[in-house]
Amino acid sequence: MRTHDQLIARLMQRPGVRKEVERIERDEGALLDLLLKARQEAGLTQAQVAERMGTLPPAVARLERALATGKHSPSLATLRKYARAVGKKLVLDLT
Repeated sequence: MRTHDQLIARLMQRPGVRKEVERIERDEGALLDLLLKARQEAGLTQAQVAERMGTLPPAVARLERALATGKHSPSLATLRKYARAVGKKLVLDLT
């Protein structure tokens, strides 16, 4: 039986899988940059954003960390709450 790391390494050898993983990392990294910039411009800490979102500070830390690691994609509802908390509006664009 293969370990999880061995399975991931094998899957990453497949061009389609590697390309999709790289796309997700690039897109989520850009989203994280936007969120952090908006929070900084608003002059808010993670705890203050959490309070405005009606959640706890660890939830905001997990959200930001998840985008940094690419391990989890937040829901649109969560992104909307975050955007409102930092005085922004979430706008989606398909190009």
